[in-house]
Amino acid sequence: MPNNFYFRYGKRIFDLILSSISVVVLIPLFIFIALLIKIDDSGTVFYRQKRIGQNFKPINFIKFRTMVKDADKKGLQVTRTADERITRAGRFLRRFKLDELPQFFNVLSGDISIVGPRPEVEEYVMIFKEEYGNILQVKPGITDFAALYYRDEENILNSYADTHQAYIEQILPEKIKLYHKYIKEMSFLTDLKIIAGTARSMIK
Repeated sequence: MPNNFYFRYGKRIFDLILSSISVVVLIPLFIFIALLIKIDDSGTVFYRQKRIGQNFKPINFIKFRTMVKDADKKGLQVTRTADERITRAGRFLRRFKLDELPQFFNVLSGDISIVGPRPEVEEYVMIFKEEYGNILQVKPGITDFAALYYRDEENILNSYADTHQAYIEQILPEKIKLYHKYIKEMSFLTDLKIIAGTARSMIK
């Protein structure tokens, strides 16, 4: 586990500054997205999902809701673009990753960092518990190498008949390798590189 100054002190300060600025700047966009969701589906604006955070502590991961009510009870934990549970507004939000923006509130609360291994649902963490024993020594994040590499994960899953099995056998093992890569290379410059890459991918 990293034990440098940035990991112990600077990363949290960086998270607080950047997430605070982001929330203030994005308030008009938050309001627009909330109205879009309500007009399209009239359900709740936010979706909270239990995921596993640092040291295996459960956290409530916040997103803008992109699926029908009780979608997690009507299908798999992973989705592909053809998933019928996704709403019309949800397809737009997912395409541009706008559904992820409320996670800045998770950063402010200290549950996650802006950059770090993406927190996973308990079902998949338990399958790879040994690997996650190392990964979850680091605070999870909104974006990382794996988030960039698998930006089109839902499209990738479209090519598999068994989405659940494909995620376990094909995608998640590769994500875990990228999580270890981040932990090995974690630094202020690495975080800046990942943030810049995330911004570029959203603009494209």
